[in-house]
Amino acid sequence: MSTQAPAPTRREQILREAARLFAERGFHGVGVDEIGAAVGISGPGLYRHFQGKEAMLAELLVGISGRLLAGGKQRAAEASAHERDPAAALDSLVRGHIDFALDDRPLIILHDRELDRLRDTDRKLVRSLQRQYVELWVQVVREVHPRLTETEARACVHAVFGLLNSTPHLSRPGALPGRAATAELLHRLALGAFRAAADGGPPDGGAPDAGGEARPEA
Repeated sequence: MSTQAPAPTRREQILREAARLFAERGFHGVGVDEIGAAVGISGPGLYRHFQGKEAMLAELLVGISGRLLAGGKQRAAEASAHERDPAAALDSLVRGHIDFALDDRPLIILHDRELDRLRDTDRKLVRSLQRQYVELWVQVVREVHPRLTETEARACVHAVFGLLNSTPHLSRPGALPGRAATAELLHRLALGAFRAAADGGPPDGGAPDAGGEARPEA
């Protein structure tokens, strides 16, 4: 049986190239004709698939938010069912987000720079999907590290997202380790951050406060 992934549809090709070009030059720096040329069709031919650039941007940002949430739910459910161990669910969530952070870097850039260009309804949908994704992580993190309060766990999740989503800005191309090595490094950093937060301080105990007790970094 062949395990080769199906070829992307024309619509998927358009979205992929639009994401790349928007990330490289900014939303207003790219014309419909350029996106069409990147996939081998005329600019006006794009309107058979999308109403315009705004529709492409909305589908990219709403789409990735929805896929992250759906994939996260599936990963957590499968890990819980097979391993019956919350740590396995957290491990799977981390690995899934690392795949996104390494393979969909243009979408991270788009979210950071262009989210405010969406219509209010689309932007609110993106935010709603993201909140659900965060709360999924918070639930799993607290199952693994019950010493964390809900507020602390949520802060940790946002911090880890910031770590993982920094991949477009880490270094110039070619200066990082290979993909597998980078993925494993990010995996160790993410899980280590949760452990450090739950332990109450960095591995070396940190600097003592005025009362002589070690305290975690803010």
